Amino acid sequence: ATGEISGAHLNPAVTLAFAMDGALSWGMVPGYIICQILGGIIGGTLVWLMYLAQWKATEDKDTKLAVFSTAPAIKNYFANFLSEIIGTAALTMGLLFIGMNKIADGLNPLIVGSLIVAIGLSLGGPTGYAINPARDLGPRIAHAILPIAGKGNSNWGYAIVPILGPITGGMMGAVIYRLFYKG
Repeated sequence: ATGEISGAHLNPAVTLAFAMDGALSWGMVPGYIICQILGGIIGGTLVWLMYLAQWKATEDKDTKLAVFSTAPAIKNYFANFLSEIIGTAALTMGLLFIGMNKIADGLNPLIVGSLIVAIGLSLGGPTGYAINPARDLGPRIAHAILPIAGKGNSNWGYAIVPILGPITGGMMGAVIYRLFYKG
Protein backbone atom coordinates (compact mmCIF):
# COMPACT_ATOMS: atom_id res chain seq x y z
CA ALA A 1 0.00 0.00 0.00
CA THR A 2 2.92 2.37 0.61
CA GLY A 3 5.06 1.22 -2.31
CA GLU A 4 3.92 3.85 -4.78
CA ILE A 5 4.37 6.70 -2.29
CA SER A 6 7.53 5.83 -0.38
CA GLY A 7 8.97 2.74 -2.01
CA ALA A 8 7.43 0.81 0.90
CA HIS A 9 10.07 2.08 3.32
CA LEU A 10 8.68 1.35 6.76
CA ASN A 11 12.03 0.39 8.28
CA PRO A 12 14.99 2.70 9.05
CA ALA A 13 17.46 -0.16 8.56
CA VAL A 14 16.12 -0.73 5.04
CA THR A 15 16.09 3.00 4.33
CA LEU A 16 19.76 3.26 5.34
CA ALA A 17 20.67 0.17 3.30
CA PHE A 18 18.94 1.57 0.21
CA ALA A 19 20.69 4.93 0.67
CA MET A 20 24.04 3.16 1.01
CA ASP A 21 23.31 1.29 -2.21
CA GLY A 22 22.32 4.49 -4.03
CA ALA A 23 18.68 3.46 -4.47
CA LEU A 24 17.54 6.35 -2.24
CA SER A 25 18.85 9.88 -1.86
CA TRP A 26 20.60 10.54 1.47
CA GLY A 27 18.62 13.78 1.67
CA MET A 28 15.41 11.77 2.05
CA VAL A 29 16.73 9.55 4.85
CA PRO A 30 16.03 11.84 7.88
CA GLY A 31 12.42 12.47 6.84
CA TYR A 32 11.80 8.80 6.20
CA ILE A 33 13.22 7.75 9.57
CA ILE A 34 11.28 10.40 11.49
CA CYS A 35 8.04 9.31 9.79
CA GLN A 36 8.81 5.63 10.39
CA ILE A 37 9.29 6.23 14.12
CA LEU A 38 6.19 8.44 14.29
CA GLY A 39 4.28 5.63 12.57
CA GLY A 40 5.46 3.25 15.30
CA ILE A 41 4.31 5.67 18.01
CA ILE A 42 0.90 6.05 16.33
CA GLY A 43 0.62 2.28 15.92
CA GLY A 44 1.50 1.73 19.58
CA THR A 45 -1.09 4.30 20.60
CA LEU A 46 -3.78 2.61 18.49
CA VAL A 47 -2.97 -0.75 20.09
CA TRP A 48 -3.23 0.86 23.53
CA LEU A 49 -6.66 2.25 22.62
CA MET A 50 -7.86 -1.10 21.25
CA TYR A 51 -7.00 -2.89 24.47
CA LEU A 52 -8.01 -0.30 27.08
CA ALA A 53 -10.04 -2.83 29.07
CA GLN A 54 -7.22 -5.38 29.10
CA TRP A 55 -4.62 -3.06 30.65
CA LYS A 56 -6.38 -3.09 34.03
CA ALA A 57 -7.13 -6.82 33.86
CA THR A 58 -3.54 -7.79 33.03
CA GLU A 59 -1.21 -7.69 36.02
CA ASP A 60 2.07 -8.83 34.45
CA LYS A 61 4.18 -5.79 33.52
CA ASP A 62 6.32 -7.77 31.07
CA THR A 63 3.21 -8.93 29.20
CA LYS A 64 2.11 -5.32 28.85
CA LEU A 65 5.53 -4.23 27.57
CA ALA A 66 5.65 -7.16 25.11
CA VAL A 67 2.63 -5.68 23.33
CA PHE A 68 4.77 -2.65 22.47
CA SER A 69 8.34 -3.89 22.08
CA THR A 70 10.46 -6.95 21.50
CA ALA A 71 12.16 -8.85 24.28
CA PRO A 72 14.68 -11.67 24.33
CA ALA A 73 13.86 -15.22 25.35
CA ILE A 74 17.18 -15.15 27.22
CA LYS A 75 18.86 -11.81 27.80
CA ASN A 76 22.34 -12.10 26.33
CA TYR A 77 23.25 -8.80 24.71
CA PHE A 78 25.90 -10.24 22.38
CA ALA A 79 23.73 -13.13 21.14
CA ASN A 80 20.64 -10.92 20.89
CA PHE A 81 22.55 -8.19 19.02
CA LEU A 82 24.03 -10.79 16.66
CA SER A 83 20.59 -12.27 16.00
CA GLU A 84 19.25 -8.84 15.01
CA ILE A 85 22.29 -8.19 12.79
CA ILE A 86 21.91 -11.51 10.96
CA GLY A 87 18.15 -11.18 10.55
CA THR A 88 18.29 -7.63 9.26
CA ALA A 89 21.26 -8.33 6.97
CA ALA A 90 19.24 -11.19 5.47
CA LEU A 91 16.26 -8.86 5.09
CA THR A 92 18.16 -6.04 3.37
CA MET A 93 20.15 -8.38 1.12
CA GLY A 94 16.91 -10.09 0.16
CA LEU A 95 15.17 -6.79 -0.55
CA LEU A 96 18.06 -5.52 -2.65
CA PHE A 97 18.24 -8.76 -4.65
CA ILE A 98 14.46 -8.84 -5.07
CA GLY A 99 14.57 -5.21 -6.24
CA MET A 100 17.03 -6.04 -9.03
CA ASN A 101 14.83 -8.95 -10.17
CA LYS A 102 12.43 -7.59 -12.79
CA ILE A 103 11.07 -11.04 -13.68
CA ALA A 104 8.70 -11.27 -10.72
CA ASP A 105 7.66 -7.63 -10.26
CA GLY A 106 4.04 -8.51 -9.52
CA LEU A 107 5.09 -11.13 -7.00
CA ASN A 108 7.57 -8.98 -5.10
CA PRO A 109 5.19 -8.16 -2.20
CA LEU A 110 4.49 -11.87 -1.71
CA ILE A 111 8.21 -12.69 -1.91
CA VAL A 112 9.06 -9.94 0.61
CA GLY A 113 6.33 -11.13 2.97
CA SER A 114 7.63 -14.69 2.68
CA LEU A 115 11.17 -13.48 3.39
CA ILE A 116 10.01 -11.74 6.58
CA VAL A 117 8.10 -14.84 7.71
CA ALA A 118 11.16 -17.01 7.02
CA ILE A 119 13.38 -14.66 9.04
CA GLY A 120 10.86 -14.73 11.88
CA LEU A 121 10.58 -18.51 11.89
CA SER A 122 14.33 -19.05 11.77
CA LEU A 123 15.64 -16.15 13.87
CA GLY A 124 12.67 -14.88 15.86
CA GLY A 125 13.17 -17.03 18.94
CA PRO A 126 16.14 -15.30 20.55
CA THR A 127 14.85 -11.71 20.34
CA GLY A 128 11.34 -11.63 18.94
CA TYR A 129 13.03 -10.37 15.75
CA ALA A 130 12.61 -6.63 15.59
CA ILE A 131 14.58 -6.36 12.29
CA ASN A 132 13.10 -2.85 12.25
CA PRO A 133 14.21 -0.14 14.70
CA ALA A 134 10.97 1.81 14.20
CA ARG A 135 8.90 -1.28 15.08
CA ASP A 136 10.54 -1.38 18.49
CA LEU A 137 11.43 2.27 19.22
CA GLY A 138 8.12 3.88 18.21
CA PRO A 139 5.87 1.59 20.27
CA ARG A 140 8.40 1.61 23.15
CA ILE A 141 8.11 5.42 23.23
CA ALA A 142 4.31 5.03 23.24
CA HIS A 143 4.60 2.60 26.17
CA ALA A 144 6.76 5.11 28.05
CA ILE A 145 4.37 8.05 27.64
CA LEU A 146 0.92 6.44 27.70
CA PRO A 147 -1.02 6.11 30.98
CA ILE A 148 -1.13 2.31 30.98
CA ALA A 149 -2.56 0.96 34.21
CA GLY A 150 0.06 -0.93 36.24
CA LYS A 151 2.79 -0.78 33.61
CA GLY A 152 6.42 -1.22 34.51
CA ASN A 153 9.37 0.54 32.96
CA SER A 154 9.94 0.52 29.20
CA ASN A 155 13.19 -1.48 29.49
CA TRP A 156 15.35 1.17 27.83
CA GLY A 157 18.47 -0.75 28.84
CA TYR A 158 17.62 -3.45 26.30
CA ALA A 159 16.39 -1.05 23.59
CA ILE A 160 19.89 -0.76 22.14
CA VAL A 161 19.59 -4.32 20.75
CA PRO A 162 16.45 -3.91 18.59
CA ILE A 163 17.52 -0.42 17.51
CA LEU A 164 21.26 -0.64 16.77
CA GLY A 165 21.31 -4.35 15.85
CA PRO A 166 19.01 -3.88 12.85
CA ILE A 167 20.76 -0.67 11.76
CA THR A 168 24.11 -2.50 11.83
CA GLY A 169 22.65 -5.52 10.04
CA GLY A 170 20.96 -3.37 7.42
CA MET A 171 24.20 -1.61 6.55
CA MET A 172 26.10 -4.91 6.51
CA GLY A 173 23.45 -6.39 4.23
CA ALA A 174 23.92 -3.52 1.76
CA VAL A 175 27.70 -4.03 1.75
CA ILE A 176 27.38 -7.81 1.27
CA TYR A 177 24.85 -7.27 -1.54
CA ARG A 178 27.34 -5.00 -3.34
CA LEU A 179 30.06 -7.64 -2.96
CA PHE A 180 27.86 -10.14 -4.85
CA TYR A 181 26.21 -7.78 -7.30
CA LYS A 182 28.22 -4.97 -8.79
CA GLY A 183 25.77 -4.15 -11.63
